Amino acid sequence: MEMMDGFWDDADNAAKIQKEKAILSDVVGVVEKLEELVDEFTILKEYAGEGDDDSAIEGIEVFILFKEEFLKAEQKVLLSEEVDPNNAIISINAGAGGTESCDWAAMIFRMIKRWADTRGFKISILDHQDGDSAGIKSATMTVTGNYAYGLLKSETGIHRLVRISPFDSAARRHTSFASVFVSAEIDDTIEIDIVDKDLKIDVYRSGGAGGQSVNTTDSAVRITHLPTNTVVTCQNERSQVQNKLQAMKVLRSRLYDLEMAKKRALDDETNATKKKIEWGSQIRSYVLHPYKMVKDHRSNFESSQAEKVLDGDIDSFQDAFLRWSVSKDIEE
Repeated sequence: MEMMDGFWDDADNAAKIQKEKAILSDVVGVVEKLEELVDEFTILKEYAGEGDDDSAIEGIEVFILFKEEFLKAEQKVLLSEEVDPNNAIISINAGAGGTESCDWAAMIFRMIKRWADTRGFKISILDHQDGDSAGIKSATMTVTGNYAYGLLKSETGIHRLVRISPFDSAARRHTSFASVFVSAEIDDTIEIDIVDKDLKIDVYRSGGAGGQSVNTTDSAVRITHLPTNTVVTCQNERSQVQNKLQAMKVLRSRLYDLEMAKKRALDDETNATKKKIEWGSQIRSYVLHPYKMVKDHRSNFESSQAEKVLDGDIDSFQDAFLRWSVSKDIEE
């Protein structure tokens, strides 16, 4: 009891332990659910064998549920990288194409947000730059929840949209691109060495939506890590200090990702596990005209329910990506 008395004195450490407990409880819960379904199915099978038709029907329903829970258990195994349980930091940038691409970037932002909302995950906007006419030029957000990074890392890359443009009076078909970069939020348990002399810190006036929400102080922060030319920004908080803390958190995550990419490159000179983000190397295509189809070009998983996908139903794409990643590593 004496050990518990001081448990909450260190709030950060207590939060980490609580998160670890929640992750372990989630894994244990999945296993216990499988055991419960096996026991239930065994009993129903015995009753069905004695001629109980209702038990036979219920047994089939339990078996289907068992298969669903088993897939969840498999996914937990696939999410085995060190930082998979961490929160995710997501940056979305519109490609060339002006209003079209800015609108597409906003659609991706909404897709990821809707996905997070259905899981009960929390979203914090760190930076947001509106497009000139519609949509967004760029946005950075943190998604907080168990295995947020492990699930959302499937979204890193170029997303391509083909549709009849709502901004074209001639109703012509347009192709738009937007990039998504997902990194794991890194806590103090993983050491990232950042030297002050390697940082260039700029402070500027935050942009706002107008009215009372406008930040009228020069509190927005841009940090450039000179050795890697990594640039991060944050303008969500009214305090310059808070914006700097959030920006440093994003920078730590970006540098960790770069370091992990270097380590992977030592094993594979082509660094096939992380494709460089550039136009023409899209990871997923969303076609809304002349037919409707969303296809992931890595796993080859596809869905004809494009509207549902854009509404946040990307679980199947995430699962296919995880399985593709594992099979690809085995082949290599």
